[in-house]
Amino acid sequence: MSFLSGFKKGLNRAGTTIMQRTGAVDRTTDSEFEEEFERFKTLEKKSDKLTKQAKGYIDSLRGMTAAQLRMSQTIGQFYDDTIIMGPGGQEYKKVIERLDEDAKTDMDKAFRTTVLEPLARFCSYFPQVNDAVKRRQKKLLDYDSHRSKVRKLVDKPSEDPQRLPRAEQEANMAREMYENLNTILIEDLPKFVELRVAYCDPIFEALVKSQLRFCQNSYEELEGLRHHFPPESEHADRSVDDVLQQMRELSICGNF
Repeated sequence: MSFLSGFKKGLNRAGTTIMQRTGAVDRTTDSEFEEEFERFKTLEKKSDKLTKQAKGYIDSLRGMTAAQLRMSQTIGQFYDDTIIMGPGGQEYKKVIERLDEDAKTDMDKAFRTTVLEPLARFCSYFPQVNDAVKRRQKKLLDYDSHRSKVRKLVDKPSEDPQRLPRAEQEANMAREMYENLNTILIEDLPKFVELRVAYCDPIFEALVKSQLRFCQNSYEELEGLRHHFPPESEHADRSVDDVLQQMRELSICGNF
């Protein structure tokens, strides 16, 4: 019975929607609600985008450290203890291994706990609000349908004198149900939108701190390799140019 009742209501609402599109039934509008709901949808869109981008960031960071690790393993094969830069190549590999491990454990865990999970919880409220808006829309369609019936009975009175009072009573009940839900949404939607500041500020702070910590740690680890390289970059540039010139002079490179 409840299924048939719900099915009938769904058909009636669909019919009301079609008739509104054709102009046969007036559509009730509320500019205040529309404005607040538009702000809410903008927040929802931006929040979903931020969540995807934050996840993309940590995934990209993990991809970068994994690529660094593979590269360091290959570089390590170029060097051994018999050449001057050998210790530098081996130490570089160890540094990258530590950075990769840090990204997999501390950085990844902290980022998910302080950024991704709070964002996911924040976004989990959007479907609940959208469900309330859908209920409002259904009640609005019911109200417009009853209002249309009253208008028709006024324009063309029925032989049954009780039909108009009964239709007016049903319209008033439908209006009350719609207005109650509409008032709640008009009051709560701006509150929800404003709460984004208090909620998202700690997330933003955690995001910056996690990036700062990772960058500082990476800098300090890589800075420790500096002593393996010549202090004068100009001398290093000349050394590279000299080697390139020797390569050009090889007979196998004669065509380059």
